[in-house]
Amino acid sequence: MPRQICPTCQRPLNVCYCSALVHIANRIKVLIIQHPLEQKHPFNTGRMAHLCLGNSELVVAESLSEAELAELLAPRSALLYPSLDWLPAVVQVETGTPQARNLEQLVVIDATWRKSKKILHLHPALQQLSRVSFEGELSSNYQIRHSSLANSLSTLESIVAAMQQLEPEAHCERLLKPFEKMIELQQQGFGA
Repeated sequence: MPRQICPTCQRPLNVCYCSALVHIANRIKVLIIQHPLEQKHPFNTGRMAHLCLGNSELVVAESLSEAELAELLAPRSALLYPSLDWLPAVVQVETGTPQARNLEQLVVIDATWRKSKKILHLHPALQQLSRVSFEGELSSNYQIRHSSLANSLSTLESIVAAMQQLEPEAHCERLLKPFEKMIELQQQGFGA
């Protein structure tokens, strides 16, 4: 008999984190472009962020047409992504600037690093967006899934860090509550 799955978080019932979900009324829309392989990953945090953020959209796709992407992007959007050498130089959105205050949408790619780079290569319009990046030492609490790159955060942790800078009044640090619950359940030995 197949395991029962929670229809909300899409996790087996014994590791459902829905009791820890929070509702955040954010002004800046968070558009999460999720790679199809990430959608099926048991520890995906993009869906978790979408479940908590009142103003968010989750789109599952590796490739979107120019028209589809243009329809999704707000006029004042920024991409949450590190400033890597191969990406074009664009305006960095800095905390407290008019650009940060007027930001309408934060675009987030929810995928492994390799797949996120592929999504960016397939969508030059995303590469041209203003960018939100972090500098300095980053520390992730994502103990159940590891990145191939040092200094990496999960999608959810990245959204929290960005939104704390861009919209501190939304108190997006509360997003960490279901994330911590998911980690706790996994560390207690419940299977995925």
